[in-house]
Amino acid sequence: MTREHTRFEKARIIGARSLQISMGAPPIIEVPSDIIDPVDIAIAEYDKGVIPISVLKEE
Repeated sequence: MTREHTRFEKARIIGARSLQISMGAPPIIEVPSDIIDPVDIAIAEYDKGVIPISVLKEE
């Protein structure tokens, strides 16, 4: 079961993934040549649901 992330979780996931991309990690999706900003790439990956980062809910 998947759940929607809060805006804080979404920001943390995109921030962590964009840092990985900026440090040389390859993008998971096919990126158009005109997009070079790691944040934009991370947002596109998040929107497609392919970022391998999960959020655990504390109880």
